[in-house]
Amino acid sequence: MLTAIVDYESGNLHSAEKAFQRMAAETGAGEVTVTSDPEVIRTADRILLPGDGAFPACREALFDHRGVFEAMEEVVIKGGKPFLGICIGMQMMATRGLEYTETPGFDWIGGDVIKIEPSDPALKVPHMGWNDLVIDQPHPVFDGIETGNHAYFVHSYHMQVTDPAHLLAHVDYGGPITAIVGRDNMLGMQFHPEKSQKTGLRLIANFLNWKP
Repeated sequence: MLTAIVDYESGNLHSAEKAFQRMAAETGAGEVTVTSDPEVIRTADRILLPGDGAFPACREALFDHRGVFEAMEEVVIKGGKPFLGICIGMQMMATRGLEYTETPGFDWIGGDVIKIEPSDPALKVPHMGWNDLVIDQPHPVFDGIETGNHAYFVHSYHMQVTDPAHLLAHVDYGGPITAIVGRDNMLGMQFHPEKSQKTGLRLIANFLNWKP
């Protein structure tokens, strides 16, 4: 079993790589590798798309790597392999991003990536730090996870899904902020599970053992 962490030069992948390798070793989920090679992506059993930064820049960086997106789409959409997007990697799953300019996303999960606008003006943007998850839909990724478990966020934009059934969990930050989305064989986490201690490691382990 192989989990491919897609490297498109968007952020430091070291912490994600180490966390996924640790949990893969603990759960017997096979090998974890960081790659920008489309052929390696095509052979993978699971795909992880992390990322940091602005939506337009990340999309440009991803599509600048010839064949990387096409390989992901082949494996995830046509092949049905499990996919996890983290932070910007989750936002890329949306129909479009509205950061700086309107930018098309993958349109894997319908919705827009919009700026966080807390109802309380004392709450700062970016939304940075620990926040309690509120589970909205049951899902195998929540095995051992419950409402009130906390995760670590750093972001100014979040995904507003078109279909409420695709919202798996949110947090409250002067209003609901999307935390986890999903449908079929795809998941997205706005927070950084690799930085979310016990809760994050459990979510990683659950993803690695998820068989949609």
